[in-house]
This record gives sequence, structure tokens and C-alpha cells, in this order.
Amino acid sequence: MDSPPGTARSSPEAELGLRVEDLWDIQEPQLSPTEKLNSCFQSIPVSSFPPAPSSQVVEIPSDSTLADAVETLSKHKILSALVRNIEAAENATWIDRYIGIVEFAGIVVWLLHQSEVAAHNNMTGSAATAEVGANELAAKLGTVTLETTAAIMDGNVAISEGNNYGGTTVGCPELMDEAAVSMGGSFFETLTSSDFYKETKVKDISGSFRWAPFLAVQNSDSFLTMLLLLSKYRMKSLPVVDLGEEKISNIITQSAVVHMLAECVGLHWFEDWGTKKLSELGLPIMRPNKLVKVSEDEPVLKAFQQMRKRGIGGIPVVDVSGKKAIGSISIRDVQYLLTASNIYKDHRSITAKDFIMAVKNNLEHQDDSPMLMSIITCKRNDTIKDIILSLDAKEKQRIYVVNEEENLEGVITLRDIISRLVHEPHGYFGDFFDGVFPLPKNTMV
Repeated sequence: MDSPPGTARSSPEAELGLRVEDLWDIQEPQLSPTEKLNSCFQSIPVSSFPPAPSSQVVEIPSDSTLADAVETLSKHKILSALVRNIEAAENATWIDRYIGIVEFAGIVVWLLHQSEVAAHNNMTGSAATAEVGANELAAKLGTVTLETTAAIMDGNVAISEGNNYGGTTVGCPELMDEAAVSMGGSFFETLTSSDFYKETKVKDISGSFRWAPFLAVQNSDSFLTMLLLLSKYRMKSLPVVDLGEEKISNIITQSAVVHMLAECVGLHWFEDWGTKKLSELGLPIMRPNKLVKVSEDEPVLKAFQQMRKRGIGGIPVVDVSGKKAIGSISIRDVQYLLTASNIYKDHRSITAKDFIMAVKNNLEHQDDSPMLMSIITCKRNDTIKDIILSLDAKEKQRIYVVNEEENLEGVITLRDIISRLVHEPHGYFGDFFDGVFPLPKNTMV
């Protein structure tokens, strides 16, 4: 049974909240709530964070194919998984045991890169057209990994030295967008049924779309470090290393942090911070005219292209007026293009609205699927507490801000919330992130 409103529930997360409460009470009264929270979180080690469910600490062997990885991620309903090096010795250290993290976001970048190359060839009359089998396409492209997409910026594909695809430099994003969109489902159907998709190994793409092998924290690191990495430095999840056993002991996600906050309702420190209105905390961050969106009648592939180019993990689908959100598509939803061919097999091009409806029909027996729920919205005068409880209850990654007429005005993500909880002290990470931040645009948020 749920606890009465305004009280913390009995859970590991709530116990952690009580620990923050004790530290909060001894802070200097003249400090701001954020300064107090910074001090509290800097005093708590990462080892105190409740362990993730075993279903979330998933390892994928490095010799698994992308098709196998997609199936595993879909089965466990997770966005990423550790890649275990099958060639590592039994007594190897953790840094040799794991070679990176494979993500839906990374697979999408890889997938859309293939789409754009094939689209370019299709538009320029190359033999590698949408009608050519993916095996032949693979032979023409060679072994393509995310390393060749590191230079993708603003929709322009810069081909790395030694990977010029027969001397053809791929550019002109408008040309590629038009061609890739026109291929629609036929490209995905060809690709997912090909040996190319089925035989490409996760080791070929892991570690290329974030720090290599991947960025992990130790149990002795502070909560402040963890929260900054999950917010300012845009990590979706953080492996926690147990140096004593040389293994990953926990996976901390943005969702897990927001769930912890939801369990702290009723505690003084949370109520002091959580009752602030969105406008008081500078949310939403993005101006309405900068919001990335896709129209309901535009091809769904365009939504995934926009996510890849803009480095975002989700995008609202708006009605023909462009003002009201009728749904949302996230980077996770690309799994349905990879695992449920019945969604697009009869369509050369499927619209964003049709895609949402097809996925809902495909998941009609899965009542707990986030795709079956309508998008959640809020108003600018709502409190951050309201937003946290809504996101946690619906297991959503983002909530859309609307005005009194229900017109779309912005979006708030889990990362935005965490970023308003703490701030980075001057010189906190030293020169660790020099040359890395701002992050590459293939980093999804």
C-alpha cells in the first residue's frame, strides 16, 4: 500500500533520502538549497545508492551480433548493456573485462549512417540502390562501425581517411534526407533480413559513441560526481566498479535517480527544493522556437534522423498545425523498426502518426508498455515535485510543457531535473574533460 501523501515511503531510496536529511539539517542556514544539496551529496559515497535490479545489469558477449543485441535490449526493456570481452582472461581486471557499452542510441547512429550512404548512392545513380540486397550493399560499404561516424556533424557525413567508400564523399544532407525517407520501410526490411545486420558484431561499434572503453565510477566516488555525470556530462547510465572484485557491481541510471527523488517526498530537504516552480528553476531550458519536433504526416524515419543529428533521445509528434503534441517517439522505439517488420512491411514510407498507431497495435497485450500511454504534459507553474512524481509514475524519460491552450512550449528531461539538483564546483573535474565537452552530437540525451 502506498504511504500517505507527503511522507517518505519505506524503501532503500527513502532511507537514502533520510541520510540526506540528516546532512541537510547540519548545513549552514545561509546557504541556498542547491549549495546545501551539493554539500550533502558530496558527503555520500556512490556505494550507498540502492543496487539496480538484476534485469538491468545485463552483459552482452562481444561476439554477439547487432541483431542479438537489439533482441536482448528489447527483452530486458533497457537502453544499454555492458559488452563483455570474451577474449579476456578469467582473472582480468574490470577495464579489460568490459570493452564498452552497446546502446540503442549507438545502433541507431550506425543504422542511420547506412541509410544515408545508401540514400546518397541511390540519388546519385550508384549501383548500391535501395533495391539492391543488403549483402551486396555491405560488400560495397565494407565493414562500417561507429568509428566512421565520429565526424558526423549537423547532418554532414565526413568520411574518415581510408573509408571513402570508393572515393565518394558523402555530403548534402538535404539530398540524403529526401532519399533515405523515400526508402522508408524497404530499407529497414532489407537491412534487418541481411547477413550484414545479422553478422556485424557489437565489439565493432561499442565504445565509439562515448568514452572508451566507457566511463565508470567507483563505489568510493561521491553522489555529486555521479549526479554531474548524469546531468551536465549527459551520461544516461553509469556502471559502478567494485575494485575489490574487479567487476561492475551496479548500474545507476537517470531514471533510478529520479525514482530516488520521488521516494523522498515529505522529507524537509526535498520539499524545500521540490516545491519550487519550473520557472524558478529555469525550466524548460530550451526556447519554444528551438524545440525539435516532427509532424504527424512526415515519415517516421525523419524523426530518427532528427534525433541522431541533434543528439537527443526523443522527439514530439505534432499535429498538422505544428502546435499540439499528439505523441512522442524516442530512440528506444527504433527497436520496433528492427524487431517488428509487420509495422512497415507494406509501406515504402510510414508516417510518424502511423508508426505510433502501429506500435500501439503491436503492443496491445503489453499493458505496461510506455508506448501505450499518452504523452504526459505539464504547465510552467507546476512544481519540480509534480514533474518528478509524474515521470516516475509513468516511467517516462521526458515531459512536455504546454500553455493554457495546450500548445507545445518545451520539454523537460530527466537530465534537466538532475541538472537543477546540483551544480559543478569550479575545477571539480580538473582537466579530465578537456577536449571532450561539449560532447559529440551522436551522444543522445
